[in-house]
Amino acid sequence: MQKLEVLGANKLKGIVNISGSKNASLPILAATLLSNKKIYLKNLPKVKDIETMINLLKSMGSQIKFDKKDLIINNSKQNKKFASYNLVKTMRAGILVLGPLLAKFGNAKVSLPGGCAIGTRPVDIHLQALSKLGVKYKISQGYVHAAAPKGLIGSKIHFPKISVGATENLIIAASLAKGISILSNCAIEPEIKDLVNFLKKMGCKLKWIAKRSIKIIGVNHLNEASYSVMFDRIEAGTYLIAAAITEGSLKIKNVKPQVIKTEIDILKKIGAKIKVKKSEIHIEGRKKIKSTNLKTAPWPGLATDLQAQMMVLLCKANKKSVIQENIFENRFMHVAELNRMGAKILIKGNRAIIDGNTKFAAAELMATDLRASVSLVLAALTTKGKSLINRIYHLDRGYENIEKKLKKIGAKIRRVN
Repeated sequence: MQKLEVLGANKLKGIVNISGSKNASLPILAATLLSNKKIYLKNLPKVKDIETMINLLKSMGSQIKFDKKDLIINNSKQNKKFASYNLVKTMRAGILVLGPLLAKFGNAKVSLPGGCAIGTRPVDIHLQALSKLGVKYKISQGYVHAAAPKGLIGSKIHFPKISVGATENLIIAASLAKGISILSNCAIEPEIKDLVNFLKKMGCKLKWIAKRSIKIIGVNHLNEASYSVMFDRIEAGTYLIAAAITEGSLKIKNVKPQVIKTEIDILKKIGAKIKVKKSEIHIEGRKKIKSTNLKTAPWPGLATDLQAQMMVLLCKANKKSVIQENIFENRFMHVAELNRMGAKILIKGNRAIIDGNTKFAAAELMATDLRASVSLVLAALTTKGKSLINRIYHLDRGYENIEKKLKKIGAKIRRVN
């Protein structure tokens, strides 16, 4: 089993090139199933979840090859409607193939998803919404068995709560449904806007008609398409926090700063010096970190995927801070490990009360999920000793070449067996 060894107490300095977005790539890859024409995708990150999704598509008959940095997908012979548990168990995004399979074939058998153990991710919102498009379904032995006897038929759908995955699944499915669909109370994360832009490139007819409402006119013909996936805003946010916590100085490249304006504003508020350019962000961390209270929220609020990293930063703040987690109920699993390193964090329901003024001590640590694992790396970067982080396969699911990128900007970090 591989581990990361981190020798801390170095100020990070230099340039970080941000990779393509994992959370945008996964629904886009699922959406390629709609088309039998060639699709060219650029800027996909080299992370485990993307590899898993590519293997899932291949298992269903997609022909996929890499040409330099482009991924070329040909679905002209794709005919399987089964998504196996073996491939879906490690990531929640596996459920996103349900919508396109139903749109294309009228039936599908898809395993219930896995991923990080950060709380329940009910697929009932996906299924109830799909039933409004004419889908009949049952859940048996861990699989969703779904069929649309008359094909998918456009409908008005109001999501009972904002759900990124359900919004993505329904946008993809409705793109080939007969007639018009109007989806309201949609998630509007940048990755969803990226999916919509990709679907338009393929010839789908979609239009935002209000802040959280989209109108979709079903089509029956799709084009060949080439598309470059957006940058990974969570990776960008993680490196911004890494600079702030180590009193570092970083140039973050290949980004659109307005997409992470909320996180930039928080970092400015706690004392970091930040300059924003068209496609890059310059950040300088300061010795004094000011306390603040934060709440996670759907975009444009603070991303739940950056909550663990922000918590590490606030452990170093001058006074008490509070973080309220409003998206997932199990998203404080990193707290026990941070407390083992010397943090004083108290959990009350969905609130974490952080004492501040922490001097982290090196330790052997255990990663519990993707974003928790990177928060342990950040904490370890500030210690004077050697930390070992176990179960880093979580990290590999979402961060491309993390130790190489950190090494390049001055971190003492290596992967050990």
